[in-house]
Amino acid sequence: MPLVAAAAVAAGAAVQSATGFGFALVAAPLVFAALGPQQAIGLLLVLGTEVNLMTLASERRRPRPAARDCAVMLGFALPGAVVGVAALRGLDAVVLQVAVSVGVVATLAARRLAGGRRIPRWAAPIAGFASGGLSTSTSTTGPPLLVYLLGRGLDPEQVRDSLTVCFLGLTVVSVIALAVTGTSGAVPDAVTVAILIPVVAVGHRAGRPLFTALARSHRYEPVVTALLVTSVVAGLATAAF
Repeated sequence: MPLVAAAAVAAGAAVQSATGFGFALVAAPLVFAALGPQQAIGLLLVLGTEVNLMTLASERRRPRPAARDCAVMLGFALPGAVVGVAALRGLDAVVLQVAVSVGVVATLAARRLAGGRRIPRWAAPIAGFASGGLSTSTSTTGPPLLVYLLGRGLDPEQVRDSLTVCFLGLTVVSVIALAVTGTSGAVPDAVTVAILIPVVAVGHRAGRPLFTALARSHRYEPVVTALLVTSVVAGLATAAF
């Protein structure tokens, strides 16, 4: 894997450690370019699991996810993941990247139109299905989940912990969907995984103090919204060039 893609993996781990999401948004474009869609999906699932386990198990605090919302979203993610596999196997990588960018724009617009009002619980199945589809087609599962959780009025720790639990659940869902559909090309290269596991660990450790600073400054939501907008610009630039 090119060095620049490894740097993107480290940066993605730091961003997710600091905000609760963003690993795939940062790492996916270069990893997709270096390995191709199917190998990239498998590798990002493995490395994303490492980031999420470190978030839950290595911070000396008790996680506080919104358990009900997580359960509903994960329940609807499985059929979405099967649809995502079909997209992965049948669509061009550029088309997939544009689809992710359009999805982010749509969720941001929905959040804006809500005018600060709480997003109703009936939106959880929609967020779960969309994230399931993205998990097996592009690995960028965060935007629908993030917009929904921010709209529920949760504090930064709850948002971050809920995202982490959902991402771990989505990994299981994605592996099931890939196995059931016989997508053997998504099995990542063992040597590449071994090289990048410590890279992810370093990135996660670097991003952890940033989350504490964001939560204390009450600027968590503006920062993650800016990250979503940046992901749209980067995604469209990747698709164009």
